[in-house]
Amino acid sequence: MSKIKARDPLAPVRGPLFSVRFLIAILLVAAGIAWVVMWTFYVRDVYTFEHTLTDNKSKPDTWLPGVQKLKDWNWAVGFGLILIGLAISANPKTPLGRGRGVVVGMLACFLIGLIWICTFYVFADRIGSDPNSIWLLGSLGQLNLMVGIGFMAVGFTFATRWE
Repeated sequence: MSKIKARDPLAPVRGPLFSVRFLIAILLVAAGIAWVVMWTFYVRDVYTFEHTLTDNKSKPDTWLPGVQKLKDWNWAVGFGLILIGLAISANPKTPLGRGRGVVVGMLACFLIGLIWICTFYVFADRIGSDPNSIWLLGSLGQLNLMVGIGFMAVGFTFATRWE
């Protein structure tokens, strides 16, 4: 008669691929990306409208009522949704929160933050002269540092889940 094998305590725990928490994380990240993209295009349209010499263009409309009143806080809303969604995905009930997913999420967030900040510093002189020069980096200005540090902070959230 064979012995019953004990469960290896270091073996990764398998869970469902799509949990409610993971779907919420995906929706938050997608909503944040959509918010940032839409606000970026609106900011570009306003900048172009204010700096054109022809007055026959109509002023750009906002895509959601009340969004224009938030002004630069729209960046906090959009990137906040993205970073909160990523932080929620670090939970062990999601695929990114267990096993190798933790390492992948941690390294990805660290690298995205580092590349974001380095890209901003390399092109900072070009960004300062014309906000429309680089798609998102030009519109954010010095807030690029906060975005890069935010991605690194989420990387630390993943790091706390690493076993």
